[in-house]
Amino acid sequence: MRILLVIDGLPGGGAEKVVLTLAENFIRKGDRVSLFSLRDVCAYPLPEGLDYRVIADRCRTPWRKLTELSRRAAQLDRAIAEAEQEGKFDLVLSNLHKTDRIVARSKHLRHHNLWFCLHGVFSASYLGNKTGLSRWLKKQKIKRVYQQQRVVGVSRAVGQDLIDAFDVTPAKLCTIYNPFDLDAIRENAQAPCEMAGEDYLIHVGRFHAAKRHDRLIEAYAESGIRAPLVLLGQGNAEQEARLRELAARSGVGDRVLFKGFQTNPLPWIKHARLLVVSSDSEGFGNVLVEALILGTAVVSTRCPGGPVEILTGVLQQGLSELNSHDLARTMRSIYDCPPAIDTTQLARFDVNTICEEYRNLHR
Repeated sequence: MRILLVIDGLPGGGAEKVVLTLAENFIRKGDRVSLFSLRDVCAYPLPEGLDYRVIADRCRTPWRKLTELSRRAAQLDRAIAEAEQEGKFDLVLSNLHKTDRIVARSKHLRHHNLWFCLHGVFSASYLGNKTGLSRWLKKQKIKRVYQQQRVVGVSRAVGQDLIDAFDVTPAKLCTIYNPFDLDAIRENAQAPCEMAGEDYLIHVGRFHAAKRHDRLIEAYAESGIRAPLVLLGQGNAEQEARLRELAARSGVGDRVLFKGFQTNPLPWIKHARLLVVSSDSEGFGNVLVEALILGTAVVSTRCPGGPVEILTGVLQQGLSELNSHDLARTMRSIYDCPPAIDTTQLARFDVNTICEEYRNLHR
């Protein structure tokens, strides 16, 4: 098959890792894969054999925002037309809403097997606290992009949210979980880790409001757990300063360790006693699956999105309500008595299974 992946850029993030994992496995299966990035930013190594192209916008006119979507769609169309001199794409996967807004304007892709891949719960990320006209306008913008389009949700909750919160009727809707190369994850986790052999908790994620580091730090302080809490991720200086201040105010400033963005967080996850997700929403929850693959116990808020679809059976013990008190109680409980991880349940996330589900979109 000839497959095109389109994404806004490749900074550190879950959706970006998913796209590259898919690309690598498609190539391994003998598919010809192109990845078009709409920004010249890449924090990850690219798979060998990938046709990677940056379609950056060079327009600097004062009115560039007014024409951005149509202009960038035309730029994308030209790049696709050039690439398709070697044959038409059998499958096109658009990733992230910024990308989708441009791809939806593409004239060239209207006649392709195009799917919009949703990685997050839109009502949480785009509606937030908006009310009245502002909320209505946001809903209309979302609806304009996805109405009667083919849509893939990375969890059932993501697709259902699009229907319920935005009154969107997709032409087709399917759920395909995020892919994980189980063997590669276990192998990459063997890399050195400066805290190997120590007892610690870990959170992996950028300093974004939806990740609720504030809830995490408050819950950690309330839990009474003495093992340090490691934060892997980064934000701007102001965000980090606020979190450091909260940790100090909560009496755990010396035990909350800021370790920044790690290109390979897997050794850190493997050696942790417990991984915690404290978010208000998670489209899927990649780090939960990575931790389970590595045998690390997990706790997550019962937030809209993928965690409740990942933590099933006895692992449901690790789900907490969306408040710091219940999160503290759950962290303490799982820290003291982690449930057994049934590794056979992880096969549903295996990269080979997931890639075949994507390839079936062509059939």
